[in-house]
Amino acid sequence: MAKRNSSLSADVPLLEMLGLSRSVPEGSQTKTIIDGASFSFHKGHIYTIIGPSGAGKSSLLRLLNRLDEPTEGKVLFRGKDTREYNPCQLRRFIGYLFQTPYLFPGTVRDNFLYANSELPAEATTKLAKQVHLPLEFVERSVDTLSIGEQQRVALARLLATDPDVVLLDEPTSALDPTYTESIEKLVVDVCARTSSTVIMVTHDPEQALRMGGETLLMVAGRLVESGLCEKVIMDPQTEAGRLYKGKQLE
Repeated sequence: MAKRNSSLSADVPLLEMLGLSRSVPEGSQTKTIIDGASFSFHKGHIYTIIGPSGAGKSSLLRLLNRLDEPTEGKVLFRGKDTREYNPCQLRRFIGYLFQTPYLFPGTVRDNFLYANSELPAEATTKLAKQVHLPLEFVERSVDTLSIGEQQRVALARLLATDPDVVLLDEPTSALDPTYTESIEKLVVDVCARTSSTVIMVTHDPEQALRMGGETLLMVAGRLVESGLCEKVIMDPQTEAGRLYKGKQLE
């Protein structure tokens, strides 16, 4: 599947957040869960978002394809405010994979066609190959699949829309270590072969190191540090980063 608008210059951000904030009611008060986050994501790169529980990692991810809306700031996709896109169209360009895979009743092929009804038969088998599923699984009921196989199908279904950006919200949290490693390798492989930009939330700094690329550290709703993954995790430059590292080593 050819990527759309593949001529985007390497130094132009594919996805950009500018002063992004989100506040929600909490009793009689207002709670800020994302506080002024700004960052640029480039085509074909892998990014991980790490931080302590409740830091706003998943909340930030949800803002990137309008599953939630910001209170302040904006997100740009290819230089255009995401609020100018039809939400369904935007989510074909910026796909989202949840922690626990949700598949529609029917076969694996049915799930692929739900995402893209115009897929020819050879494309459905290609999707299965992309996520390392045996070809005979294409006609198998999703009810017969293990949780790891379901997550592969969910990822392939996302890829059926040929997304420019793949958002992953702790996609291995429900998997055992064997499946975790295979999904990690699969995501890295997909990024390399399709030039998609991958943005993945993880609670595990070790997983971020295995994924490589760049890392964003979130603490209390704020983006406190970003850069090459190993640098952010092993040699943080901020006090918040050093405190986070210290807690991980306890």
